[in-house]
Amino acid sequence: MRGTMSTKKRQPYPGKLLDFHRPKRPLHTPQIPVLTEDSKRCLRNLANYEPPKQRLSFPRSRLAAVLVALFVGRKGDLYVLLSRRSSSLRTYAGDTSLPGGKVDLEDHSIEDTARREAFEEIGLPRDKLKVPLLCVLEPFLAAELIVIPVVVLILDKSLTPLLNQAEVASLFSHPLASFLSTTPPFPSEPDTLEFEYHTFHDYDYAHSPGARKDKFRVHSFLTGREAGGVKPVFGLTAAMLIRTATIGYGREPSFEVHAPGAPSTEERIAWALLTRKVFVDACEKEGVDLTVARRIAGVDDQGSRMRLRERSRKQVRSKL
Repeated sequence: MRGTMSTKKRQPYPGKLLDFHRPKRPLHTPQIPVLTEDSKRCLRNLANYEPPKQRLSFPRSRLAAVLVALFVGRKGDLYVLLSRRSSSLRTYAGDTSLPGGKVDLEDHSIEDTARREAFEEIGLPRDKLKVPLLCVLEPFLAAELIVIPVVVLILDKSLTPLLNQAEVASLFSHPLASFLSTTPPFPSEPDTLEFEYHTFHDYDYAHSPGARKDKFRVHSFLTGREAGGVKPVFGLTAAMLIRTATIGYGREPSFEVHAPGAPSTEERIAWALLTRKVFVDACEKEGVDLTVARRIAGVDDQGSRMRLRERSRKQVRSKL
């Protein structure tokens, strides 16, 4: 699942997908490297994280999940698995993404969705002993989906990826802590010398209530593999990894995550549920109660601005 989520038509899976997993166990099973203190703190924070209680209700048909799969590198630092989408896909071909997709009928939870998609796309086993859950984050808004990240830790170092070539061209990793920094993690890479490792752009947010002129900030991080055709970590994927790293390492990024005065993610989701056709239709079809969404977005049942809020603004203006 990439920086800007979209629905995707499931491609046939490779015939040997169920044979995946691991080569024959060697005499000496690879051990997880010794964790740095930063990594220990990060894993503790993620394992103890509980997202804020969700006030909004979502249509199931518009829910999706991605798997933020972490593993320990040779020096004890934490890395996240990223994939390059197949060039044959109809949408967002070649983009850098996290494994994930829409909720299916057989999924019992968001965690099930993320694990199933990761198994189907990159062959990561659904075994919770080999790949235990760390936490589930709060929802993020994509163009036509509400996406929930599921963070796991890969413990079994002998696991071997098996890519579904119809969807995934390649698999690589990136240091998790680098999503909090403007300094490239690979300064010797020639691709990072001519361009800034981290950049952002503020876009006009067209879905704000009333006549508000809000901005929405989109981040981008180089991977150091751009010469080989790998695209930067961008948009929704970048936002989810910034959030994962912020929670884990317990510190804010060295850059401003949000544009000044930007609406919260909850506000953006609430307004999307009320105004974007794909969400409006899904909510109507599934009977989703939008009372809380209207309250958060600041509109009444007819979609107009709440009179009390507008009256308050007029009073403030009159005093200036």
